Amino acid sequence: MAKQDKLDQAARAAWLYYVAGKNQNEVAEQLNVSRQVAQRLLASAVEGGLVKVSVQHPVADCLELAAALQQRFGLTLCEVVPKDMDSPAELQHKLAAAGAQIFQRYLTQDKPMVVALGSGRTLKAIIDEMPPLDCPQHRLVSLIGTIAHDGSSNRYDVALPASQKTQSKYFLLPAPLYADSATDRSLWCNHRLYHVVEGLAAQADVAFIGIGTIGEHCALQEDGFLTSAEVSALMAQNAVAEIIGRPIDKQGQLAQADIQQRVTSLALQHAPQRPVIAFAGGEAKAAAILAVLHGQWLSGLVTDEGCARQILAWTDQAAPVR
Repeated sequence: MAKQDKLDQAARAAWLYYVAGKNQNEVAEQLNVSRQVAQRLLASAVEGGLVKVSVQHPVADCLELAAALQQRFGLTLCEVVPKDMDSPAELQHKLAAAGAQIFQRYLTQDKPMVVALGSGRTLKAIIDEMPPLDCPQHRLVSLIGTIAHDGSSNRYDVALPASQKTQSKYFLLPAPLYADSATDRSLWCNHRLYHVVEGLAAQADVAFIGIGTIGEHCALQEDGFLTSAEVSALMAQNAVAEIIGRPIDKQGQLAQADIQQRVTSLALQHAPQRPVIAFAGGEAKAAAILAVLHGQWLSGLVTDEGCARQILAWTDQAAPVR
């Protein structure tokens, strides 16, 4: 094995062991090597200076994939986590580990910051992964309403748990994710408290969001925000993705659908001037992530190796999003 290949393999082993929390037997199994070889790889990673508090040398393939995505879509930040034979839970843990490092990079700054937050399973996992931080100087603001049709709250809202983890003050958007009508939306969005949160979000130094899919049994439907009929109507308008509740079509534009007139989430900006970093992975989300990238809604992305390869393969072949 060439020296660079050994270094890359050591980095992969170190990622699995120190970041993803695998034991040595699991590392050996995922890399298809013996436990003794896995031990030597981990020792090599330490001796080579790859391991400090976290893995500083990404797996070479992931680094190349991140660079390709960054160049192709004009991103200022892109990280790709390794993907082996991961279960969905294991993959989410890897995304959460990488996301927690990025969150901490911002939140450990002494300068008071306004941090805007979306919602979703991956963002919730990131907050769960973070250690407790003492940073009361920051303000956390939600970009998205979290009330469903039946009045229940979204258990994947992250502003409150993030505030509890960081001791920061938090501001919730006082509205349902989707109003009952365009007129109802106007009432919610013209409330004084809504404008307070909207004004604060406009000052955000960074925004962290997730990317959801639009399709049968998607998260918005499962969590009670959209009905099956509403999802079908969005699919008929070629919607494949959503960010902060706003449906996006295959070309990366806001889907021309009735639901767009009812969403109360704060406005999105093309080619944002502030950092807007999304966290999403799994090959089932590749089409959704590609649509959002086409629309230039992001400045940063954290995804996984399999998803990155699929996105780049589609764009290399100039194939339509399926």
